Amino acid sequence: MDLKGSKKPKKQRKQMLASSLKERKRFLKAHVSKELKKETGKRSITVRKGDTVKVMRGEHKKASGKVIGIDSKAFRVFIEGLKVKKSDGTEKPLGIQASNVMITEMDRNDEKRFKKKKAKGGK
Repeated sequence: MDLKGSKKPKKQRKQMLASSLKERKRFLKAHVSKELKKETGKRSITVRKGDTVKVMRGEHKKASGKVIGIDSKAFRVFIEGLKVKKSDGTEKPLGIQASNVMITEMDRNDEKRFKKKKAKGGK
């Protein structure tokens, strides 16, 4: 699915919300810190549970913490320590868009995440 087909925000939103779970992974990418960029050679990677992130935009700017969950349906990342108080007095985790955070430390349990892709046609 390519969202570049239309300039209209309404159509882009509609395409984004109609996308499959596999395509939604693309909207959960975040920039990486300078240190990680040198190490991985990537500018942005998909946010995962267990990563440590820093909020770069919004009311909670400069707050950081570990990712405790991800909602791929609503395109939200939940960070440890960031909560919103509901009107009945209970608290729930605050969801932040992945594009508004920066990954400072990655969860290193998955080997596939660090594999470099081989160039096509190489010997």
